[in-house]
Amino acid sequence: MAVSLNSPLAEHTPTGTVRPIRSLLIANRGEIAVRIARTAGSMGITTVAVHSEPDATSVHVEACDEAVALGGVTPAESYLNIPKLIEAALAAGAEAVHPGYGFLSENSTFAQAVIDAGLIWVGPRPETIATMGDKVAAKRMMAEAGVPVLEDVVVVDGTDVREAAAALTPPIIVKAAAGGGGKGMRIVTDLVELPGMVDACRREAAGAFGDDRVFLERFLSRPRHIEVQIAGDQLGNVIHLFERECSIQRRHQKVLEESPSPAVDDALRDQLCSAAVAAGKALGYEGAATVEFVVGADGEPAFLEVNTRLQVEHPVTEAITGIDLVRLQLLVAEGRPLPVTQDEVTRRGHAIEARLYAEDPARGYLPAAGPIVSFHPGASDEVRWDAGVRSGSVISPHYDPMLAKVIAWGETRDEAARSLERALRVTHLHGPATNRDLLCAVLANPDFLAGALTTSFLDDHFATEEVRSPRPTSDVLVRAAVIAALTAEARRTVGRTLPSGWRNNRGSDQIVSFEAGDRIDLGYRQERDGSWSVSVGNRSLRVVRYAIDGERVDVSVDGHRMAAIVSSTSDSDGVHWEITTPRGRAHLVELPRFPDPAPIEVAGATRAPMHGKVVAVEIEVGMRVTKGQLLCIVEAMKMEQQLVAPYDAVVTSVEVTVGESVETDQVLAVLEEE
Repeated sequence: MAVSLNSPLAEHTPTGTVRPIRSLLIANRGEIAVRIARTAGSMGITTVAVHSEPDATSVHVEACDEAVALGGVTPAESYLNIPKLIEAALAAGAEAVHPGYGFLSENSTFAQAVIDAGLIWVGPRPETIATMGDKVAAKRMMAEAGVPVLEDVVVVDGTDVREAAAALTPPIIVKAAAGGGGKGMRIVTDLVELPGMVDACRREAAGAFGDDRVFLERFLSRPRHIEVQIAGDQLGNVIHLFERECSIQRRHQKVLEESPSPAVDDALRDQLCSAAVAAGKALGYEGAATVEFVVGADGEPAFLEVNTRLQVEHPVTEAITGIDLVRLQLLVAEGRPLPVTQDEVTRRGHAIEARLYAEDPARGYLPAAGPIVSFHPGASDEVRWDAGVRSGSVISPHYDPMLAKVIAWGETRDEAARSLERALRVTHLHGPATNRDLLCAVLANPDFLAGALTTSFLDDHFATEEVRSPRPTSDVLVRAAVIAALTAEARRTVGRTLPSGWRNNRGSDQIVSFEAGDRIDLGYRQERDGSWSVSVGNRSLRVVRYAIDGERVDVSVDGHRMAAIVSSTSDSDGVHWEITTPRGRAHLVELPRFPDPAPIEVAGATRAPMHGKVVAVEIEVGMRVTKGQLLCIVEAMKMEQQLVAPYDAVVTSVEVTVGESVETDQVLAVLEEE
């Protein structure tokens, strides 16, 4: 994989001038803004946050020394608004801008605007971003340099996409030319679907990157996704920091990443890392970047792209090398040499990162939004949390659904996997649906532990909704119901002097019912020694409630003592309890004794699958539609959900318009079946 160094980008002449950064504007939000602020603050740099209207009280705002309001709600009105960001940096007196990842991090126009404003851009030169940000141009450059690439066809206005696709070996993947992070990508196996897939990718790409260009590429089935972290400075030095395995993905977005890869031997590692460094030198690269490859079943790698920014999964590299990549970025941006040489870069142990998303694996990974009632991350010495949320945070439908990154380190891969699985298992998160249980199941999967990974791993092992969202065991559910009942009892007050649990008739049970997939009817009463007799089904339990301290509860059930975290919230359905124990978690709904009448069902209603915005309405009243015909499209967290007709029908009502925000289960249209 020899790489030529004859690229004009490599002819850049560094100035050799050191320009210290004393104040840094972080042009991002969420956990990455918090993470950048942490390192910058440790270097004595004043940090400035920016925020949209929904993010005014977000964690990243409080993590910084100062904050500037951008206004607006959507990314286009705030975090993608270049003039507002430049104005904010100048108004705050910032000397530099760090873009994080996502949003404008790979936008050469933004990088140039920062430089033109007299500020320091924490990243590579704009021309480098422009070349590598255009995935088509990047592939051409790498191919000329001798790096193996997959064949592709560029789509331009007027292109007959079906005819163009005939030149490629199926299956085919549609990709955004300015894309990244899995946005603007579709796999096509039937060319009949190709025009619609191209249109959908163009819309997603325009919304995520402000650029709707796409291209078609041969899709390599079941490969591994391996990437190499590189870093360069303004003096021409380029080094690698080893590889990362990123094969566990859903919707082409990474879910679990690790370093080192369990499948890369020394020969392949040398091949990948040498090619990545040579590519960095060809670019005259400055800062941190990732060179991404797919590796087929034959062990041969093919170039994917160069990400000219910090990656979400950078902490696993930090964990095994001990090198702070944000610090490295800031030092390079100041004009200083890389803080380490290639010979000084070593690795120790194994690190695995999990991305905790607000999404529902049981509903096709649909994004979830809403308030976080309670959040207690599972902690240990070898686990790092990069979180952008806390108890009370509200998850907006306008932004990426990632809540936090959880990184575990161990002397061995098995130790790192066990440590990460436990940290997630004991994490208490009461709020929108998350992929936490799926992550735990993956980390405990025998094939994962054996290192048998491909980009199809989730499809192969967790194809059904039931497998993706495993139900708690009956023991966990019963214990959770007992804890919920006694926690509710402890929080009740009976007058001013009577203790919780007091009854004027101790012989009768208090009755409470819970819904947890199945109904759990539970009776309990307090005995004279202070313990509780609990009956559930045909079981009789003796329970001792030792302590309730806020949301932490300590109970013993038939002599088995266990701590738990408990939170609750109420709505018309009843009291929603979230119980987290070392054995697992459970969500219970305490049913009201006198439930409200059920809402009237609307026959033939098409409902919103998630909270989001309507971006397309393809029907009108009186129109006849056929089964499978597109009705409308709802977008949330940069992901489109297409709603199609479930049968041949006539449209009798259209309840929404393009641009309207909708809630989960809101009626979008009504169809009368023919």
